[in-house]
Amino acid sequence: MASHEPLSLDDLMSIDPLLSEEERMIRDSVRRFVRERYLPRAADLFAKEQFPSDLVPAIAEMGLLGGSLTGYGCAGMNSVAYGLAQQELEYGDSGLRSFVSVQGSLAMYPIWKYGSEEQKQRWLPGMASAELIGCFGLTEPDSGSDPGSMTTRARRDGDDYVLNGAKMWITNAPFAHLAVVWAKVDDGDASSIRGFVVERGMKGFETPTMHGKMSLRASATGEIVLSDVRVPKENVLPNVVGLRGPLSCLTQARFGIAWGALGAARACYDAALSYTRERVQFGKPIGAKQLVQQQLAEMASEITKGQLMALHYGRKKDTTGITPVQVSLCKKNNVGWALQIARASRALLGANGILLEYPVVRHMLNLESVYTYEGTNEVHTLILGNALTGHDAF
Repeated sequence: MASHEPLSLDDLMSIDPLLSEEERMIRDSVRRFVRERYLPRAADLFAKEQFPSDLVPAIAEMGLLGGSLTGYGCAGMNSVAYGLAQQELEYGDSGLRSFVSVQGSLAMYPIWKYGSEEQKQRWLPGMASAELIGCFGLTEPDSGSDPGSMTTRARRDGDDYVLNGAKMWITNAPFAHLAVVWAKVDDGDASSIRGFVVERGMKGFETPTMHGKMSLRASATGEIVLSDVRVPKENVLPNVVGLRGPLSCLTQARFGIAWGALGAARACYDAALSYTRERVQFGKPIGAKQLVQQQLAEMASEITKGQLMALHYGRKKDTTGITPVQVSLCKKNNVGWALQIARASRALLGANGILLEYPVVRHMLNLESVYTYEGTNEVHTLILGNALTGHDAF
């Protein structure tokens, strides 16, 4: 028995007084959805490598698809409300948050930011309502952290472009209705990179599913194969040229990831805390042991610090704005600590930590991918190093 009523992590962080009523309402609504409709199935979905497509209409109904965008049927959430929603989704599973993040930040955002009015009207309302699912084609088999080295090419042919190449590790690709694909035009210059909306049904456009993943198993991951795909010029994003286009999309996605990773960390912490309060060894709960308390205290400290950083940058994003370097700092810190918290939680659960009956090993495996995608931990380290020293170490 505890000698006093334990302090909750929410009480330790004490951010509710800093949130608006609408922000709390959005967070609480997504929290209920995840805990009632996703968590009871989470282990089974992970084990069977299945994405819960039946939940997509409800996700759209909550305004989570393109939630931070305005107009065209989008919810227009502020950055904090959007971040809190991502956090609750990832409390369920990184794959669930990835679906929403890719749809909004990587597929809808480039159309919203760089598309023509006709393109926005054509695609965004359907994407906000989940009638159309999108994906983002940037990463290639030999071009990950160095997107400027992409080999996918677009050749002008009359009023069309003919695309050839391959993209890999593409979330949502297997069932996406459209893909925002980044390719180099004829001359191959980095400055000639353009964005193309490639639609399902275009001849030569294929999206085979990738199998055998031991991470993000509840997320649909595939390739994009482009074999002489003819894309009309009306499908070219007209208002951006060069790497600025895809990199700005990644910055949007990284902001959501910085919040989302805290949800995974929180899920692992909650499981570890509950387990150590109940698991009795040497005549008392292991939560009464000093080494266990030290680990729990460090987890709570880092989640709290990460939450306050995310909240601060969320407010700044909506007022004075934030820089890509600040987003890199937040993503690097929060994902790095989430992975450490997941690993420590797995150890505290002992052998039970490897069972899908508990959420910890699932989050631990997922976070290995989150640690890598949208800029590896090393890339974000070099972004920060460059900013702090003035020297480019890439």
